[in-house]
Amino acid sequence: MHFSGAAALLFALTASVEAVRTIIPATSFNSQTDFDTDWNYNYPWGTDHNGGARMAKSQVQFSSGQLTLTAKKVTGQPDASHGGQAIKINYLSGAIHAKEHFNVSRGGGYDFTGEFKATTTKGTWPAFWLTAVNGWPPEVDMAEWKGSGKISFNTFNTSSVLSWKDVTYSNPGNFHSIKCEIRDINQKDVSVKFYMDGALQATHVGGGYFGKPLYLIINLQMEGSSGSPGPTTV
Repeated sequence: MHFSGAAALLFALTASVEAVRTIIPATSFNSQTDFDTDWNYNYPWGTDHNGGARMAKSQVQFSSGQLTLTAKKVTGQPDASHGGQAIKINYLSGAIHAKEHFNVSRGGGYDFTGEFKATTTKGTWPAFWLTAVNGWPPEVDMAEWKGSGKISFNTFNTSSVLSWKDVTYSNPGNFHSIKCEIRDINQKDVSVKFYMDGALQATHVGGGYFGKPLYLIINLQMEGSSGSPGPTTV
């Protein structure tokens, strides 16, 4: 099962003059040297998270500005653990995270953009997301596909206080543009706007997000919230 993303262009806006700088360039998936400048393999905390796939460097490929994450069915892996629960590992898959941390400053913000071709098969769980460096939340799922034929846009203020919108994800075999704009509102909260193919899909408020550093992650998780069992041929 493949999850492909053309290189994300991440822009930072600083102060009221809206000075713009590119943080991760479109060339970051051109070569190993380019990749190593901006990205690390796996999740920031390791190889496991909340699904049935363990991340492995072997499942990450990139060239000519395109990243491909591939899941492979496996057996014999030790269980993962999440939230005190054991999770059976049925796949090896791929994840990367940016070396840069993203921290909204006074009057500033970020644009996160990329072109994605994502599977919507039951049991597949690709995501393009931000999560807190220190504790949790904040979390912004800038694009999440959970095996339902839809794409989800989510903002977590707490585990029970969240905003979300699910949109039908047509033509999953084609690339779609994803953009998320995050802006300071009042030196406490931030606005979060989600776009797909140039159209605004949702606007959320991240309560208390200001000044909290965020990880940027792109991954192909499996099973978990996307349903089980996952595909047997990937």
